[in-house]
Amino acid sequence: MWGLHILSNRRATSSVDAELPANLESYPALITAGGIGTRLLPFSKEIPKEMLPIIAHDGDDSLQLKPLVQAIFEQLYGAGVRNFYFVVGRGKRAIEDHFSPDSGFLEFLKKKGKSPASMSDLYAKIRSSNLVFLNQTEPLGFGDAVLRARTVIKGPFLVQAADTFILSNGDDYLSRLARAHRKYHGAATVLLRDVPHPRSYGVVEGDALEPGILRVTSAVEKPERPRSNHAIMPVYVFSEDIFTALSDIGPGRDGELQLTDAIQRLASTGQPVIGILLRPDEIMLDLGSPETMIQALRLTMQHASGKDVDAGDSEAPVAVGGMQNPNSIEDSASTENGSLPPLVPVMIEVPPVSTPPRSEGPPS
Repeated sequence: MWGLHILSNRRATSSVDAELPANLESYPALITAGGIGTRLLPFSKEIPKEMLPIIAHDGDDSLQLKPLVQAIFEQLYGAGVRNFYFVVGRGKRAIEDHFSPDSGFLEFLKKKGKSPASMSDLYAKIRSSNLVFLNQTEPLGFGDAVLRARTVIKGPFLVQAADTFILSNGDDYLSRLARAHRKYHGAATVLLRDVPHPRSYGVVEGDALEPGILRVTSAVEKPERPRSNHAIMPVYVFSEDIFTALSDIGPGRDGELQLTDAIQRLASTGQPVIGILLRPDEIMLDLGSPETMIQALRLTMQHASGKDVDAGDSEAPVAVGGMQNPNSIEDSASTENGSLPPLVPVMIEVPPVSTPPRSEGPPS
């Protein structure tokens, strides 16, 4: 039996204007955090990778560490979402604890002369939302995580993996997803990014509907020979048809239930699958591996220090021993009107590891 835990409760109000593209209140959000994070072991054995921090200003220019999953929650909250479902698994209790308001802790801090406004703000957002935790007992794939929501989510809903954050001016990519999903009556609407080497992603082909939007004709998970550069980013809007597609397919690559395979199932049966391309000034931050985590911090360092950030540079190799020179994009990558505070510079310096010489002695 799948576990379900309602952490907090709020009476949701329906969107007054269903056609208002910036308001996502009518869309529940499914945030998946059930993966075990094998690329981040041993750190991720007991500490969820989704709790890895980004560094931000807290309003008075002091530093603040914010878990990535909190940044995602706050971004979606700012876009109007009020009903949240978190898919978690073993070792993810820290996520549930983080989203459990602790008034006693706030009072303790106040007695110490601290003023944790950022935590008070987070708790206010939590109390005005519905939060439900769904337990994924085994890490059986992204598709399996989404399928956990079948009995609790009705109607169209948004899905986002909790180890990926999109820096987008005014969080515009979210409204574009929702607007296209309604306009083209999508069974699935997926976020895409053009990358030069997409073999490690799900990859789609499709026909252009309008600039930045295509009708997906095929979707393949991590193809050996990609037939396009359209890589799937883990942000989606689905109709309930995705649950049927996931139930109809079997395990795919790596023996897991692959969400990309279910998207292909929808496309192959003639249901509308829509792709929305990230714009050049929209940045994906991925904290799923040491390399991409360093890259994400490097990009946010540039963003925070007021330098231009090159979105395409997120595909460049990481300079482990030091920082690469920043490239440029427009200043519109600012998070003004978004949920992520200005990020402060972080210097990443990984010193070379030196191994002391072994003393030679007689073999034991």
